[in-house]
Amino acid sequence: MDHIKDDNGTSTEEKSFEELLEESLVGTQRLEPGQKVKAEIVKITNDWIFIDLGGKSEGALARSEMVDDKGELTVAEGDTIEAHFLSSRNQELIFTTRIDSRDAGLSHLEDAWRSGIPVEGVVEKEIKGGYEIKIAGKLRGFCPHSQMGIRRRDDDNEYVGQHLTFKITEYAEDGRNIVLSHRAIREEELQKKKEILKETLQEGQRVTGIITSILKFGAFLDIDGAQGLIPISEISWDQVEDIKDVLTSGQEIEVVIMKLDWENDRLSFSIKQTLPNPWETIDEKYSVGSRYRGKVSRLMKFGAFVTLEGGIDGLIHISRLGAGKTINHPGEVLKQGQDIEVQIENIDKEQKRISLLTTAYAEAQKAEEKDDYQSYMGKSSTSMGTLGDLLKNRGLAKKIKK
Repeated sequence: MDHIKDDNGTSTEEKSFEELLEESLVGTQRLEPGQKVKAEIVKITNDWIFIDLGGKSEGALARSEMVDDKGELTVAEGDTIEAHFLSSRNQELIFTTRIDSRDAGLSHLEDAWRSGIPVEGVVEKEIKGGYEIKIAGKLRGFCPHSQMGIRRRDDDNEYVGQHLTFKITEYAEDGRNIVLSHRAIREEELQKKKEILKETLQEGQRVTGIITSILKFGAFLDIDGAQGLIPISEISWDQVEDIKDVLTSGQEIEVVIMKLDWENDRLSFSIKQTLPNPWETIDEKYSVGSRYRGKVSRLMKFGAFVTLEGGIDGLIHISRLGAGKTINHPGEVLKQGQDIEVQIENIDKEQKRISLLTTAYAEAQKAEEKDDYQSYMGKSSTSMGTLGDLLKNRGLAKKIKK
């Protein structure tokens, strides 16, 4: 600002042309470097994108900021974007969505740190505790491992050579000590995507996502930036022992949304619910009294579970395992993983329960029933006999009387 004296000799401040320009274009509120605005794109040229700031106000930002890796433009006239005010240049208000590493100087980097403007950088190499980042042409910054991504990757060297966007979290010693965070950028992007997904996703909906990591209890899935869990019990109708046997990181998979808890950031999905439920056709495949082969899947104190097929398990109660002898645990006669033949005793489709017998028990039960019948028939020979015997005896008696 310039100082001039009024008619009374009192010193006053005279605003610079740039300041007057800003006030004339953006009303009485002066834009501060780094201030974020939301504006509509009104014109796109070969080099610039012009935005409407309201009223007769207009700003510009470099077209190169809005192209993808292939050089394709990612916005169109009429779109609304968010940008940071950078400076006044040649009587124009210049905005940016990020500070380009090729053009940025120390003054711009300091402004970016104070105002939270993103900066571009190239990951040069991995060093102790993090990465060395090249910014503003010749300057070096440091990004800790914990600030590079939302989740740490298996191979830290994957980032080396990548052009990424960062936020300056620390700026000291006149730019000789700059600490950066790519994670802060990713979190902002994910939050924006999450707000959109809140309006589009609903429980029970089928969606497609990417497997991001696999743990013992389940697999994490990414759906356009929203992270959720597929529990191990929801991966397949079959019992899954090792998730890595059926899923891999980076795999695209269709799931059903089970739960959306946005407040606690807990989303859960199911692969199993996208597959046919074997219980729906249980009557077509299995019948009471028939015999099938299965595999012992679990041994409990009260009995043994046998898998007939994926998602269809039956129970042999411990009372039907001893073949006439009392046992304390099913493990005394069966082993987990053992292949056995069983007979279906009962099917409860509604409760999804099947009662099973071992074929040995079924045979013993059949033999016992036969013995009981024969024993009963043997005792009845001392009685009056069958109806046929009675009729014969009655006819013989008549002949004797004659």
